[in-house]
Amino acid sequence: MVSTHTPVCDFGAPAPPFSLPGVDGRPWTLEECRGPRGLLVMFICNHCPYVKAVNHKLVRDATDLAEIGIHSVAIMPNDPADYPEDSFDNMQRVARELDYPFPYLMDESQEVARAYGAVCTPDFFGYNADLELQYRGRLDASGRQPDVGEVRRDLYLAMRQVAETGRGPEDQVPSIGCSIKWRESGG
Repeated sequence: MVSTHTPVCDFGAPAPPFSLPGVDGRPWTLEECRGPRGLLVMFICNHCPYVKAVNHKLVRDATDLAEIGIHSVAIMPNDPADYPEDSFDNMQRVARELDYPFPYLMDESQEVARAYGAVCTPDFFGYNADLELQYRGRLDASGRQPDVGEVRRDLYLAMRQVAETGRGPEDQVPSIGCSIKWRESGG
């Protein structure tokens, strides 16, 4: 496992379009995922200890953000040939067990992850109502520790600011996670 930090937010960068298969059996597009006040795009997977540690918080924050008009989508970018835990069947199982309140999509070609510039799981991209990037930071300070007590909800607070003002905070702490497992032919 290689830990990787996300780059600084490129304020105003447009959200790349996508159409990817969801664990619910239907394809999802960027337009279908967006909310009236913005969109949180999360690159996650099933096997990463960073994601496993915060899965319950992803559910909580996505639910809370939906109440203020920010919708969420999760995209699995890893190569499941090398990481069977990240297979589509296992994605369906995890989404069902954790009751994900957002579409969970498979990026089999890894083209969407590349278009977004995703580098790790979890990697968060917070967009405003115009689908302009406003947040590229961490969920919170917990890292791989699932129960560190109460910590500042960086992602939720940033996206609440985006919902209210259209603009994310200037100061953002990078997310840290496992590097994306690129196919040998392209990563």
